[in-house]
Amino acid sequence: MKLDYRRIDPELLPGVEAFPALEITRDNVAQLRALMQENRVEPIPLPITAESKEIESAEGPVPVVIYRKSDRANQGAVLWIHGGGYLIGSAEDDRARRMANELDCTVVSVDYRLAPEHPFPAGLNDCLAVYDWLIEAAPQLNVDASKIAIGGASAGAGLAAGLALKLRDLEKAMPAFQLLLYPMIDNLHETPSGQYENHPVWPRATSFNAWEMYLGGTPGLDASVYAAAARSDDLSGLPPAYLCVGTEDLFYDEDVAFASRLNAAGVPCELAVFPGLYHAADTFLFDAKISQRLHHSMMSALRDAIS
Repeated sequence: MKLDYRRIDPELLPGVEAFPALEITRDNVAQLRALMQENRVEPIPLPITAESKEIESAEGPVPVVIYRKSDRANQGAVLWIHGGGYLIGSAEDDRARRMANELDCTVVSVDYRLAPEHPFPAGLNDCLAVYDWLIEAAPQLNVDASKIAIGGASAGAGLAAGLALKLRDLEKAMPAFQLLLYPMIDNLHETPSGQYENHPVWPRATSFNAWEMYLGGTPGLDASVYAAAARSDDLSGLPPAYLCVGTEDLFYDEDVAFASRLNAAGVPCELAVFPGLYHAADTFLFDAKISQRLHHSMMSALRDAIS
């Protein structure tokens, strides 16, 4: 099946040509990482600090970048997990920087280990170790431990959803909030939106390749719920959530279903659907009106949760 690009928001159409759909395989993932690093654009200066640090864990040090605007007392915090299909990306993330600046909060951005070199559960274990550290270090950071959110975009949101399930099952201190931006949570794509083969940026074939690399194979329905949160039969007892997705995203139907299941399980979940938005278009075309609506929507939800 082919997606009708006339459904895409007109302001976002230039991005379809400027940012062609990613074709990621085991053979080219390292090359793609190097290319992205080479073409990285310098971020817009903001009145924040960025401290690089390594958090010790049982599996080795985990690099993080800590973004802060001030040292004010009792501030909220976000454990931020970057996107990139579990394969690419880094903790030097523009969205993390904007959160720290706009909300005057502490944002700890995790440079978790990436597949295929480090398949599940390596990345999740890194995020869990940094979360444990953030809870313990909260007093030294002037952070109120009851105002810590976990969140991410795409694969980062998938890791955040898996982390919430893991924390619940380990009976650890729970975060105040989950911020799930178009989360990558379903390894099967057996929904109507999952049948289209030509989604911009993140097409079906690439997504299946990414899942295979992340999961170390194709376990189907037997994938761990901590890797593919959509596989979980029990979503009760999780923190309140905000979930957003665009109608032209490969993940659209699976994300809407997940939000519905959270609410049905008694977990308050705000669902924001953006018509004409394809996957991660707001990051490529940040000034588009619909991208701005997404940005203000998720920032408002996060502000309410950790202020």
